[in-house]
Amino acid sequence: MIFRLVVTLLFFSCSVFSQEKYLKHTISKGENITIIAKKYGVKPKAIIEANPNAPKILKLNSVLLIPNTNQTTTVIAATNETIVNNTSGTHEVLAKETLWGISKKYNVSVEDLKKANPLLETEGLKIGQQIAIPSNAVAIAEKPFENNQIANDVEVVVEVLPKETKYAIAKRYGITVAELEKQNPFIKGKLPVGYVLKIRTTKEKADAAAASATSQEIKDPLMAPETALADASVKIDSTSTNTIVKFSNHSDLINQLIVNATENIGTRYRSGGTTKAGFDCSGLMISTFSNFDIKLPRSSIEQSRIGMVVTSDEAQKGDLIFFKTNGRRQINHVGMVVEVVDGEIKFVHSSTHGGVMISSTKEAYYQRAFSQVNRVLQ
Repeated sequence: MIFRLVVTLLFFSCSVFSQEKYLKHTISKGENITIIAKKYGVKPKAIIEANPNAPKILKLNSVLLIPNTNQTTTVIAATNETIVNNTSGTHEVLAKETLWGISKKYNVSVEDLKKANPLLETEGLKIGQQIAIPSNAVAIAEKPFENNQIANDVEVVVEVLPKETKYAIAKRYGITVAELEKQNPFIKGKLPVGYVLKIRTTKEKADAAAASATSQEIKDPLMAPETALADASVKIDSTSTNTIVKFSNHSDLINQLIVNATENIGTRYRSGGTTKAGFDCSGLMISTFSNFDIKLPRSSIEQSRIGMVVTSDEAQKGDLIFFKTNGRRQINHVGMVVEVVDGEIKFVHSSTHGGVMISSTKEAYYQRAFSQVNRVLQ
């Protein structure tokens, strides 16, 4: 009897020790040792040592022992955002998703996504497609709506007045142009006078917008319906080489332009195209800027004659970047700068072989074809 008791206690002690020392992990699709190690905050070598008999190629649904570091490994809460480790290594493409949006969700670059999925260069994104996510990526989940936030939301009916723009209306109600378009999917291009919009926002923002309109004490001209982007609502003459459009909220406008352009990533190339049915390079620029009442010339060569030419070292987000492709002697391609890091310029453009995408001046083709950078906004 005493012997049985000793054996039972010994077995229980070993079980507790084992549970404290190791965790069990069931392998999911797309996982490897590196991904699993990152999830649990341990080194890959530690997992390999804990599983000496595990095959080099992991089998789906098989179980691995993970050294227990007593760390929270699956969910990290911070400022109402949930960061969830991407254990599957894949992402299913949803309707209206773009590479840019997916790259932001997983905190990786578009280039890294393309390297992990070579077919994206030629075929683009397709709804329901499973794309591989680099192993160092983490998915940032959307902030959950709390009950009081939902209760605080109101829907405002807004009639478009003369000279009003999507950008001005969105600013007035504290939302982005993308949110305004999502709430009103039928609005395209410039808003027609008298068009009725339905805008969902917080009660505080709606009240503030109503109070501002009533008192007409709107201090920011970008938020005033009569003067919104008034200094930009002009056609930029292609013969003027030093015209620069000035804004009081420059950085916000640049970010909105980039969001607007990159939402078209995956749209096919179409010669002469200026809509979501297909864009050529200058057509993408025209469509993007016209959404903010900035009218650009039609061709890339004409667009290269506006604004102020700056060196590639001075390039900034929102600048236009020009190329002479296929051995041409004059400019025949244009894009918009979306990021500048350590001398590398990333730009969104519509390419004949891949449609709307983000490319880099570090790519040999564009490095050879680079011509100039123009600043048209300030």
